[in-house]
Amino acid sequence: MREAAGVLERRWTMATIYACSSGASRFNEFRQSLPGVSPTTLSERLEQLEQAGLVERRTVAGRPPHTEYLLTDRGERVAVVVAGLLQS
Repeated sequence: MREAAGVLERRWTMATIYACSSGASRFNEFRQSLPGVSPTTLSERLEQLEQAGLVERRTVAGRPPHTEYLLTDRGERVAVVVAGLLQS
């Protein structure tokens, strides 16, 4: 829990969780919904959220194969709180 709380205080983390709350998203979809975030920062935040157990990274077979990010059950619970904070 401490790790998840530590991740949440970093810049762009709550906005990334909020963007992910609408369903599975690809990296470029995140970039479009989060103007101003650098690709490096977004990549770091997604990795940190994955390590904290809030986001799952899934590789989808296809032509070309692609990667999607979606909230875990734990991430969904955090997203409810984040949505409340961002809407107030």
